[in-house]
Amino acid sequence: MSATADREIVVSRVVHAPPELVFEAFTEVRHLSRWWGPDGFSTTTRSFAFRPGGEWEFVMHGPDGTDYPEWISWTEIVPPERIALLHGERPGDPDAFESVITFAPDGAATRVEMRTVFATRAQRDEAVERYSAIEGGRQTLANLATYVTEVGRTGAQG
Repeated sequence: MSATADREIVVSRVVHAPPELVFEAFTEVRHLSRWWGPDGFSTTTRSFAFRPGGEWEFVMHGPDGTDYPEWISWTEIVPPERIALLHGERPGDPDAFESVITFAPDGAATRVEMRTVFATRAQRDEAVERYSAIEGGRQTLANLATYVTEVGRTGAQG
């Protein structure tokens, strides 16, 4: 067991597409806006720069009409293997959490793993209980899989 296990959320999924295509779905707004977030959510991007030190500022629109301001700073990008990021409501958010997304070949498919580490166990528990973070992560990866599979099948890329 890792030293951060009680502060982590880990979700994974096999996506039936090569790592390069799955990774690409994270690199541009035209892709992200088609799949990012749990079922019923949509996003509006305010700014986007996919590079180490770059940021993505956006609003997630919930199915109930609630808007959630979001901010991501990319801390490490290793195509097509790994993306590390800091995610909060805004730059400087004291409750921001770290996530690492890995893309591992699995035959002709890709195993995507999202490992999120919170500063405290209480923050992790709040994310799970208040925001359904585990189920939301699973739905997000399912939406990614659906999108990437369709792009791979049709060649249509937003």
